[in-house]
Amino acid sequence: MEHFTFGRNNGLRVSALALGAGNFGTRWGYGADAETSRALVDRFAEAGGTAIDTAASYQVGESEENLGRILAGRRERFTIATKFAIGGATPDGSGVLQTGNGRRAMFRSVEDSLRRLDTDYLDLLYVHFPDFVTPVEEIVRAFDDLASAGKILYAGLSNFPAWMTARGVTLADVRGWTPISAVQFEYSLVERSGDRDNLPMAEALGVGAALWSPLGGGLLTGKYRSSSAGRLTEWNRLVHAEDEPVKAATVDAVLDAAGELGVPPARVAVAWLLERARRSPTGVVPVIGPRTVDQLDDYLAALDVDLGAEIYDRLDRVSSIPLGQPHEQNAARRSTTLGGDRFRTGPIPSA
Repeated sequence: MEHFTFGRNNGLRVSALALGAGNFGTRWGYGADAETSRALVDRFAEAGGTAIDTAASYQVGESEENLGRILAGRRERFTIATKFAIGGATPDGSGVLQTGNGRRAMFRSVEDSLRRLDTDYLDLLYVHFPDFVTPVEEIVRAFDDLASAGKILYAGLSNFPAWMTARGVTLADVRGWTPISAVQFEYSLVERSGDRDNLPMAEALGVGAALWSPLGGGLLTGKYRSSSAGRLTEWNRLVHAEDEPVKAATVDAVLDAAGELGVPPARVAVAWLLERARRSPTGVVPVIGPRTVDQLDDYLAALDVDLGAEIYDRLDRVSSIPLGQPHEQNAARRSTTLGGDRFRTGPIPSA
């Protein structure tokens, strides 16, 4: 599997796909048992994958516990990213002193994650969600202290608005603290809100971007057109529906492309993301979340799917969303603002 640095401002190496470990456990009442979780890691490693993404809250801590046992004796062969939770169904409870993104919660969560993962350090630590209370300065400074203590190597922000991430990146830069190296947000052919701000921000600032839910909760497989079985009925979370014309048209286009190429629709959806990643000036990694080895093999097979320019562009057009203001106004005014044909970028041609 191809590897690259996760962004332009760091040397963290990641595989082209990251294995999401949200299904590594059964405490949510939905997921994979310990034996299947081990088989998923083994198959991913066999394919050359090295990046694994988990969180303190996944399966109420069981995901990290399973990974700790599975990676025993081979931890150095993997890049482990985890996220610390701010509340809800977490291993640390939901009391007022166990929630939020403050230094106390972050430091305690990191120590607990290290214990569950049975490791001395985390390759990458994300703040899972903003709490809209803790100042970004406090989060970034806590990252720097954890890095100085050798607890984490790289820092990232997950599900944060672009303006908040940009402020964190800037603060770390001007104060000489550990950089914000990565962001994580939902992105797929049926969820392209990231095109408005988060993805352009990541590409402009050179931070890596991990994209979760590449199949839109299963919608892009087309299975929900004939059945409700799957995440929709077993978990009923993080699932998209054909509740907008653009989503229905996108699923139609994915199914048509799958028919033309002779591959399952899921491979088309992931192959489109992989091609989008190749076209990015920074490190972009889809985070896959299989529950079975068969599902993982389907994800891995997308690495060998060549959509071609015509199918890629067709899917890109049908799934695109209005960017809204000020993006559309600025795009319309760009040529007139710069003087139209009288203004050119790049070197001045020689006489």
